Amino acid sequence: MTTIQGAPIKESAPTRSRYAPADLAGVPEVAALLGTLGLGAFDPDDVTARVGRNDNWAGTTTTGARVFVKRLRGPEPAEARSRYDRILAYEALAARHPGSALIGPSLLGSDADAMVVVFELLEDARSGSELNADDAFDEELSHRAGRLTGELHELPADADLLDTTPHPMPPLHPHNAVSLRGLVSSTFGELETWRLIQSDRKVVDALHRLRAAEAAVEDLRPIHGDLRLDQFLLTPQRLLLTDWEEFRLGDPARDLGAVIGEWLYTAIHGIPRSIGDMPGFTFDQQTSHDEILEHGVRELDRLRPRMRSFWDGYRSVRGAAADDGLRIRAASYAGWHMFDRMLATAMVGGRVIAADRASAGIGRTILLAPESSTDILGLGDSL
Repeated sequence: MTTIQGAPIKESAPTRSRYAPADLAGVPEVAALLGTLGLGAFDPDDVTARVGRNDNWAGTTTTGARVFVKRLRGPEPAEARSRYDRILAYEALAARHPGSALIGPSLLGSDADAMVVVFELLEDARSGSELNADDAFDEELSHRAGRLTGELHELPADADLLDTTPHPMPPLHPHNAVSLRGLVSSTFGELETWRLIQSDRKVVDALHRLRAAEAAVEDLRPIHGDLRLDQFLLTPQRLLLTDWEEFRLGDPARDLGAVIGEWLYTAIHGIPRSIGDMPGFTFDQQTSHDEILEHGVRELDRLRPRMRSFWDGYRSVRGAAADDGLRIRAASYAGWHMFDRMLATAMVGGRVIAADRASAGIGRTILLAPESSTDILGLGDSL
């Protein structure tokens, strides 16, 4: 129990992100698959969802099974089908290597026609984003996450099993124009983000250089392809990786830059809290530009040890592969991650928020000179 001037203060509960799910009555394929698997049925009043682009349901069935169900969906059925296939490709590869540290929640069953997958729901598991919200994704956990990412990249590069198509992000065509489909389906915030990118020739050129460097990589590895802190799950027993919809052969720097970018994004979005923690702060206080920069540097300095621990953990598994080219491309992907997060926020919220504009500004600086940003991002040589 924490006390302030002798008064007890109730400790805040650990962050748990839960949302109202889509109505199961409109998705009979879920009940059908659960029944086929002998898992019973969901109680519609006792089901939650996780944030994501797909419909999903988590809860306890009538047989007592704890399950997580996901239905792959998207504006184009072929694209959703590819994501479904990549999930099963990961499961097939993991099954061939049962001793791997990458064992995740068990796949209990799937329906190819409905593009529905059923996994075990892990008790007491918290996502990396939940841990990060509580400032609990510390250096030790970051090192473990780095090792886990390295072990993923050390899996056999089975071109017959894994998707070998180039990763869709960052796409190069919207830098010059947005398709009619994109125009109709995008939020105002997404269109504003693309406008900001399209109007900045230096950013467009930097993204073309990044994709060209990616295309030149010879040692393509199995990569997650959409690695963020919320793709890590921590249970009392182990750390796991989940959500394999973008799993493919690709540039390992993409995964590294995405995780490093998560902490960079956290640092920038932590500036208001850092300012609010100043002694004597009041809500009507005016904050100068220099003070904002000072707090941004302070937050980045605070989180850099986690970036460095992640990188050191990765190199403890793949030291020979961690060359300057990998570091520089990882820094570039960390810069792109700021724009990627801005797009994700704009898709959900419909607008571009000020903190994301600031993040994109930092991302731009890194994209234009990634070789000058590796040490700042913890991608140095100190193992």
